[in-house]
Amino acid sequence: MSEYIRRFSLRQRIEHAAGMTLFIVLAATGLPQEFFEQAWARWAILAMGGIERVRWVHVYTGIVFAALVAWHLLTALLQVGRRKVPASMVPTRKDFLDAIAMMRYYLRLADQPPRFDRFDYRQKFEYWGLVMGSLIMIVTGFMLCFPVETTRFLPGQVIPAALLMHGKEALLAFLIVITWHLYNAHLSLESFPFDKSIFTGNTTRERMEKEHPLEYARWLAAQKPEAEPKPAEPVPVASGEGNAGEPGEKVSREHVGGSAPEGGPEEPAS
Repeated sequence: MSEYIRRFSLRQRIEHAAGMTLFIVLAATGLPQEFFEQAWARWAILAMGGIERVRWVHVYTGIVFAALVAWHLLTALLQVGRRKVPASMVPTRKDFLDAIAMMRYYLRLADQPPRFDRFDYRQKFEYWGLVMGSLIMIVTGFMLCFPVETTRFLPGQVIPAALLMHGKEALLAFLIVITWHLYNAHLSLESFPFDKSIFTGNTTRERMEKEHPLEYARWLAAQKPEAEPKPAEPVPVASGEGNAGEPGEKVSREHVGGSAPEGGPEEPAS
């Protein structure tokens, strides 16, 4: 049996690679604008070709990012609604109990950590934080791109509020990614120095069994072949007079259940 297990589909890997690339471009072009008073920010803007180019790249990258988020959410809702995939990212009561149990384990009040399914409570927290943060960035970003159209329906105070929310949420997302996400995904003891499962789609059986034992048990049960049908018991052969008329001759396998007529082949049983 293979030592690797397929954990992420091709679509999931493409979405992650695209989201990672877009996030890097948005951070590189957005944070210098947020901290334009700093020397490093002015240097970065000039190195990228000036403020006009930086703004152009940031805006169009943001539009592509908004389309990616919309595609991801729509695809996930359709797949869950059609029951093609389970709603494994939806928080449940077990996640809150797992968080408490993990805290007890860290404090050495429990001997074993909780048993996680496909995603644990930390991964779900990070995922929904990313989703909500992305929606805030997208909404406020469009408000800043179209301030005149926005103020036709909303009071003018929403524009400076959107500017503040956009910049602070961007900084928060950047800090969470470089601390929480990078540590849990690549720098923790379990995955150091690099976890490549989101890029290859595969993870080791050992790591799956350790980090996601409930999912591993379900996968293992699905790999077991169906029970083979039992072979038919042999037909007992009775002793008695055979066709040759000799007493004690055993009946041959062909003649069990009747003898073939002379001069022709045996007819199949009806």
